Amino acid sequence: MSEELKVQDTGVAEAAQEGAQEAAQEAAAPAEAATASEGAAGETAEAVSQDAMDNLVTLKKGDVVKGTIVKIEDNLAYVSLGYKYEGTISLRELSSVHLDNAADAVQVGEEVEAKVLNIDDAKETLTLSKRQVDTPKAWDELQAKFDSGEAFEIVVADVVKGGLVVDVGVRGFIPASMVERHFVEDFSDYKGRSLRVKVKEIDRENNKVILSAKEVLEAEYEEKKQQIMASLEPGQVLEGTVQRLTPFGAFVDIGGIDGLVHVSEMAWQHVAHPADVVSEGQSVKVKVLKVDPSIGKISLSIKAAQPGPWESAVGQFQTGQIVTGVVKRLVTFGAFVEIAPGVEGLVHISQIAHRHIATPHEVLKEGQEVQAKILDFNPAEKRVSLSIKETEDAPARPERTGRAPKESSNLPEPESMSFTLAEKFGDKLSKFK
Repeated sequence: MSEELKVQDTGVAEAAQEGAQEAAQEAAAPAEAATASEGAAGETAEAVSQDAMDNLVTLKKGDVVKGTIVKIEDNLAYVSLGYKYEGTISLRELSSVHLDNAADAVQVGEEVEAKVLNIDDAKETLTLSKRQVDTPKAWDELQAKFDSGEAFEIVVADVVKGGLVVDVGVRGFIPASMVERHFVEDFSDYKGRSLRVKVKEIDRENNKVILSAKEVLEAEYEEKKQQIMASLEPGQVLEGTVQRLTPFGAFVDIGGIDGLVHVSEMAWQHVAHPADVVSEGQSVKVKVLKVDPSIGKISLSIKAAQPGPWESAVGQFQTGQIVTGVVKRLVTFGAFVEIAPGVEGLVHISQIAHRHIATPHEVLKEGQEVQAKILDFNPAEKRVSLSIKETEDAPARPERTGRAPKESSNLPEPESMSFTLAEKFGDKLSKFK
């Protein structure tokens, strides 16, 4: 092994050899041209010798050389430097991250810069390091990107616990929480994938570089969101895809941005949880209710994009029809019975039972299934009048009996009022004669 090597550019060596051959040929020419030929040959040889000396390159450990990748083996990359000696770069010196194969870092025909680590005269090879040239440059470039907030593209080199490893001249790390805008459970298929990232944190002293792809995606999403929001108007009906469900509603993608369908806008009937109506990945039709660019909020409705229950009820019900429904609410003046999803009719307290009742609770309970007769159906005013008692036979009335005969009185019959005073008091009046 030597610390220093003097090598000659192979192109100049070949030119010197060709010049010597030409000089020899000229020396063998006829005698009449001998003097001229000898002079020419001497000049050529002298010139080639001078060129060779001028192009003699001294290489030593620590020098940086340029070359082209000419061959790749599993753990070595071979570099042509334009000299007689060939350069080799091991896996460890190709990249700052772990590699399984040299082809993961370089390709045949690629031009590289490398630092001379060792000179092997016996094997006529130079041991090189691409990593030691890339690293100092990388720190300066990464610092500039961090200061400017520039986004740039990387290729995922490895998937490790907690995130992704990338080669940016130094080892860069993307935490799992900074890969996508949404939660990712499995990153196994991310190796080899290209991502656009920003430098989130840089610490040269501790050899630490944190990158974020999520920040780039968020910025792109917000830009696209503003563009799409500017084109939206309340009342528009759009096709969308359910992205995720929450207890209070569903987020629906309507062309690259999400809008919220509140649980109250999922269906015309009451919905306890969005999962009862839709599932993630499902295609749905939604109506734009409200767009608020200032806070980036889009309110959507699934139920408003569908025919309303009263519109659907037209032609389905008619006066006099007997229907089956469910008691939804009990109030002091009656009961509301749902006869179709979103269509409720009122059974007035007087139409609940044939007998008199003080409150609907005496006869009915919420959730009870009942039969009712439609007394009046008015979908335009969203009103239905129902009767439960008219679906039941009225109870038979008790028969009326005749009046009982008067009982005979033992009292004497009243005397006739047709009498004179003389007849009544005659004997007493005679005393006054």
